[in-house]
Amino acid sequence: MVKLIVSDMDGTLLNEKMTISQANADAIREAERQGIPFMVATGRGFTEAKPLLDEAGLSCPIITLNGAEVYSEKGNILKTAGITKDTARKILTTIRKHNLYCEITTGKGIFSDNKAKRIESVASLLFETNPDTTYKMAVVLAAARLEIMNINYIDDYDELIEDETIDILKIIAFSQDGSKTLGPVSAELDEIGDLAITSSFENNIEINHVDAQKGIAVSEMAKRMDIDLADVMTFGDNLNDLSMLKITGFSFAMENGAQETKNVAKYLTSANNENGVAEGILLALNNRLEEKTEISIR
Repeated sequence: MVKLIVSDMDGTLLNEKMTISQANADAIREAERQGIPFMVATGRGFTEAKPLLDEAGLSCPIITLNGAEVYSEKGNILKTAGITKDTARKILTTIRKHNLYCEITTGKGIFSDNKAKRIESVASLLFETNPDTTYKMAVVLAAARLEIMNINYIDDYDELIEDETIDILKIIAFSQDGSKTLGPVSAELDEIGDLAITSSFENNIEINHVDAQKGIAVSEMAKRMDIDLADVMTFGDNLNDLSMLKITGFSFAMENGAQETKNVAKYLTSANNENGVAEGILLALNNRLEEKTEISIR
């Protein structure tokens, strides 16, 4: 029996326009009406995730930055798992060596040193995930979406890392070459140790402390709520979702998801652009999960 629902955002709960569809929002509200709580587990920072939930009229606990921070429904921090300053310096040195654009998420928000590159990275995601949208339109949509998010632009990341009043929570690096460039970079970063290196899209790698993983955060939240992991439903589409899909009783991979998620999830649902989260939730609410064929591709 499903007692808790947890969903990733990008490529899962969010559609091609980076919004939560009415169908998904309605299904979540119906689950909550029936006494099943909902929460988000995302690679986004709080200031990126919260406005999108507010826009859809949803209020819930939020696991952010792949588990580096966990917030209550009221916005209070329940957990923090950051990257040490020394490790952050090593990560930044490696990223710079490969001439990659990156962003740093901290306890005081998200920081970028290049607004044009940030818009470009979001536009590329929109363009790749929505073939009907021209790249020019994707740039316009990206700029518009970023306007509602609280992003800090600075000239020098070194000053940020040296500031002892600021905690480093996640560093994300981008490359339009995807795994061709990011694969070797990931391997190099992995040698630093005590890091969890995942991805939410083909054009990025997300670097967290090893304790900042969605699976760990979901497990801790379920325990806090006295809910067995066997009774938790999770939705995800990419590598940073694997840790929570592996441990929960009702795990759903999105049709548009990476093959790795389909290899570990118990069920497959429709794509994010086809309200796949709502589909899975409604199956549970109508006691029809047994009708859903479990994935048999492991």
